[in-house]
Amino acid sequence: MLPMITVISLGAGVQSTTMTLMAAHGELTPMPDCAIFADTGAEPGTVYEHLRWLISSNVLPFPVHIISAGNLRDELMGTIPARKGNYGRPPFFVEGKDGQHGILQRQCTRHYKVDPLRRVQREMAGIKPRARTKTIAVEVWIGISLDEATRMKPSRDRWSRNRWPLIERRMSRFDCLNWLKRNGYPTPPKSACTFCPYRSDAGWRALRDSDPAAFADAITVDNHVRFNMPRVDKGKVFVHRSLKPLDQVDLSTAEEWGQLDLFNDECEGMCGV
Repeated sequence: MLPMITVISLGAGVQSTTMTLMAAHGELTPMPDCAIFADTGAEPGTVYEHLRWLISSNVLPFPVHIISAGNLRDELMGTIPARKGNYGRPPFFVEGKDGQHGILQRQCTRHYKVDPLRRVQREMAGIKPRARTKTIAVEVWIGISLDEATRMKPSRDRWSRNRWPLIERRMSRFDCLNWLKRNGYPTPPKSACTFCPYRSDAGWRALRDSDPAAFADAITVDNHVRFNMPRVDKGKVFVHRSLKPLDQVDLSTAEEWGQLDLFNDECEGMCGV
């Protein structure tokens, strides 16, 4: 029988950071064996700064592993070859040549977050490639809070199970922020790629105001993919739902164009936590 290991899926946002630090304080048990951060290569600089602080804080009694399946930004910008097979593209908005508008199928979360995490978890559990087992060998802690309960999804693998400690503690995102403040920890930034189209206008405005370099990078990617999105020949591609270049969008209101924050329902409990 394989030994059970406990792994934190670390997104470096508010919820997963709180969960990780609560475990370090002994408020969540058992003590995890490690935390794993799946790096897309496209997070804002503030996220990487926060991750470096978390790793070097000497608070965590377990290691943080950083893994990567490649650099999503470089792939979008064409500075590295696009992957073969299913392309790990974000769900950008498309202005069709035929007048029909739509959204691209999301593949980035699976290719840059879910699949790399599964591969590493299997290796840590000692499950060989293509081997089958009915024994649960990995428990994965996912930082979803009570107000995001719709993001909870069971593991698709027989060898692992998902757990949501913040849900068990009935903690909302606001509760997480209060816990961090009470314990003297900094507020983590929003964890998501700079050009993630699931941001609301309020989210874009926050990125623009808190991390101008990240917002400028989102504009660069937005302008590049407009006519250069790999495997898209149906029309122009946009980061913003309005089908306008990001640097031309009026971000003065939180719900302009009806663009709600879509992280809750669309990132499989992996991104943005």
